[in-house]
Amino acid sequence: MNVFSWLGAAMADGRRDRGGNNEARLLPEARLSGPMPWVIAIMIALTVVAAASGLALRNAAQTASADVEGGVTVQVVSAAPAERNRQALAALATLRGAPGVVSARVVPQEELNALVEPWLGTRPGDDVEALPIPALLDVRLSGHATPDRIAALRARVARNAPAARVDAQAGWLTPVFSAIHALQWLAGGLIALLALATVAAVLLASRNALGNHRDTIEIVHMLGGTDNQIARIFQRSMAMDAAAGGIVGLLVGLIVVVLLGRQFAALGSGMTTSAGLLWSDWIVIAAIPLAGVALAVVTARVSVLRNLRRML
Repeated sequence: MNVFSWLGAAMADGRRDRGGNNEARLLPEARLSGPMPWVIAIMIALTVVAAASGLALRNAAQTASADVEGGVTVQVVSAAPAERNRQALAALATLRGAPGVVSARVVPQEELNALVEPWLGTRPGDDVEALPIPALLDVRLSGHATPDRIAALRARVARNAPAARVDAQAGWLTPVFSAIHALQWLAGGLIALLALATVAAVLLASRNALGNHRDTIEIVHMLGGTDNQIARIFQRSMAMDAAAGGIVGLLVGLIVVVLLGRQFAALGSGMTTSAGLLWSDWIVIAAIPLAGVALAVVTARVSVLRNLRRML
């Protein structure tokens, strides 16, 4: 059977099957033989890591914000331990009677010792109270610690504890929240760039495939083949490559995410331990390969149809 008879039979089978598997015999492509599946695998793996990082940062920021949104810290700064303790107790009594205060407590000396030990190198038996360490009061408000409420508390506490400094706990973490938001934007930008790179790679692969099969495509057109039939062949081939690359990329990305999660969990920090992924986050991550396949197929179809109109 010559090439014209073979193409005619294949086209007839393809028309009878309405774009079935016989249609793919016109332009056979070897699976996983080219670079496209591996390019998509790399893109998907990087996207999974970037998306997981962005979601984890979002969870950490939300948890920290919820913990400190109504928190207020009162520091009583005095070099004399007796005066420091007196003003701390006076501030505590004043705050417990203030409107909107849910709870107030003096941070025990043991907790202060644990906080300063990594910085000062204190040991059991050292006279930490002799050091000019401020007395701390942990206060919880009903609702957000707005600037007006903080100003009212300062005025109220200053009457009995002039050495006291009243600050919202969220203010201490403002630089941290700013850094987290910046990293989230960076992760989003990286995902957008990876999507653009995937589109560019698919466009290049589609154009190369069209150029390699130009003679065959012209024969198919002469035998009555349509642009849509040819586009289906290319998009089916791209879907297979993208699916294979997406699975590999998802597995590699998940391995990297798990390893990074274990490394950060070993730090034992409250901020890092709260940066876990929720079940909804895992659904989003699992949908990334599907989105990658859809993007590759749509890009391949649009590119092939556009180039076919220019070619013939």
